[in-house]
Amino acid sequence: MLVSVFTGAVPPHLCRSSGGALAPADFNFSHVATVGVRHDGSCAVPLNHSGAAALADGHRTGTCQGGWEYSTETFQSTTVTEWDLVCDSASMNNMGSSVYMFGLLVGAVVYGSLADKYGRRIIILVNLAIQTVFGVGAAFAPNFYVYIALRFVVGTSISGVIMNAFVLGTEWTGPKQRMLAGIITDYFFGFGYILLAGVAYLIRDWRKLQLAISAPGFLFISYIWVLPESARWLMANDRKEEACELICTAAQMNGRPLTKDLEMCQVHNVEEKTVVKKKYSFIDLVRTPTMRKQSFIVFYIWFANVLVYYGLSLNISDFGMNIYLTQMIFGLVEMPARTITLFTLNRSRKLSQLAFMAVGGSACLLTIFIPNELSVVKTVLAMIGKFGITASLSIIYVYSAEVFPTVIRQNGIGIGSMCARTGGVLAPMMYLLRGISPQAPMVLCGLFPLLGSALTLLLPETANRPLPDTIEDVEGPELSVTVPL
Repeated sequence: MLVSVFTGAVPPHLCRSSGGALAPADFNFSHVATVGVRHDGSCAVPLNHSGAAALADGHRTGTCQGGWEYSTETFQSTTVTEWDLVCDSASMNNMGSSVYMFGLLVGAVVYGSLADKYGRRIIILVNLAIQTVFGVGAAFAPNFYVYIALRFVVGTSISGVIMNAFVLGTEWTGPKQRMLAGIITDYFFGFGYILLAGVAYLIRDWRKLQLAISAPGFLFISYIWVLPESARWLMANDRKEEACELICTAAQMNGRPLTKDLEMCQVHNVEEKTVVKKKYSFIDLVRTPTMRKQSFIVFYIWFANVLVYYGLSLNISDFGMNIYLTQMIFGLVEMPARTITLFTLNRSRKLSQLAFMAVGGSACLLTIFIPNELSVVKTVLAMIGKFGITASLSIIYVYSAEVFPTVIRQNGIGIGSMCARTGGVLAPMMYLLRGISPQAPMVLCGLFPLLGSALTLLLPETANRPLPDTIEDVEGPELSVTVPL
């Protein structure tokens, strides 16, 4: 997901002369980035003068027609250097990122619905295969358009894997351990964040890097034999015998008695044989009053968390340090944020969500009152804001899976993830508001979480409580009387 930080990086570059002459061997590319005329120095060639100094001195320039030479100090090659995605074509590089994010959004909608219909297991396996094959294919893309098309498909599959793997783990975990399972999943995201920095540091060619992170996906072929379906989903879809078999297998592996589980299966088989099974869709998320209220609140929290998460990452990423070290630091920052949720979620999902969004929003809002001279204080507050939002983002994964009932859980997670991806797409655009006011982005980064914190008060507590299986479990027994289905 984050590999484009390296594969799509823009190294310092200089326009060749119209005759195609290269920059001198001892030319200092860093000078291009520091003379204060990055755009002109990179996208134009001086007329009757030579070097970046001429550009810095304000001499006349012409458009670059001889191509560009790129610094290889940090990267051997990137998609930018291979296809010259700079200057007038720089927007193409941004478009590639937007197409990938749109793929994440599409995958959240499509695979959320398909998983509720066909099961968690098959959708995970299919998406792992798609992610691997198309990811490897991207490493051999002949041109940029094929590359972004392949990345779009990879984006859709990543959404399918992340959502369904999280839901599958949640549905196989008891109330007391459910939170731990969710947070452990987030830990692996943080570990991957850090590991990517190391792999990218060792592999500086973008095609080899793309291949290195995609090819290991073929190892997931073993999941065909070891990945179980969700017993809870099987029960909800009237496949009781298959669910009982899986439960018996799990109980045997855990050394637990089977009596209660078997009795539960038998009771369901007897009582529900004549019941006509109802089909559910995303419309059921908003059909009834309580479910509608909870759905909109959860969707907003998803949106606000991801909008601010990426908004802050873009705002505080310019440390002026090595890009690989910066990537590692970003990964390390997430660890304490995810760790602290282990100690708060068991007590209360609701209060944890509320508190961390309040901390993140308040810290961001406080930065607007700090003068620019106190840059260290501003940075510390921004990091506290990122800490709070990262913890909040970890919680909403667990919380939303427990708010939605089993019959529409994957639809709910899918729409929530779609709202989150919308926030990710809008995060870079948020900083265009600096033209109106330099403080506008941080004001939004503060207000969005604070509103989400207040709305959390309207959600139910789910800590150490059974997962709801049907909409009736959420609405109560009066549903059939007050709301026509």
